[in-house]
Amino acid sequence: MTRISQPELILPPGIRRIDTSADDKAEDAANEPQSRLLPKPSGFHVMCTIPKAKASFEDSVLIKAAKTMQDEEAATTVLFVLSLGPDAYSDKGRFPSGPWCKEGDFIVVRTYAGTRFKIFGQEFRIINDDQVEAVVDDPRGILRVQA
Repeated sequence: MTRISQPELILPPGIRRIDTSADDKAEDAANEPQSRLLPKPSGFHVMCTIPKAKASFEDSVLIKAAKTMQDEEAATTVLFVLSLGPDAYSDKGRFPSGPWCKEGDFIVVRTYAGTRFKIFGQEFRIINDDQVEAVVDDPRGILRVQA
């Protein structure tokens, strides 16, 4: 897995938020065939991935069960934008101030938003461009409130 700028936020191989070292680029080249399996969003859709859940509980050394981590990832409200469809944010009437997000942004959406699917065990989502509710610089600490 490839680490991005914030600790505990891990993206699948071949997916980057920022440029990194030559070693990481070599690792990405080795995983290139897998990254080509990602679908390209069509129309007004946005392709996103889910940052991995932290392995331990907040302020604790207790390790989470695999099921707990899967549940947290599935119910997350934070996604990482991988790519935008060709028509995303093109309707000037609906988006007069321009795009709400861009590739490489962390965004907040509703729980379980979009079309969910897995490739090599990593969950991805395709959402509509108008499902973005916020862009955040640092998503660490943003947790879904359970009723």
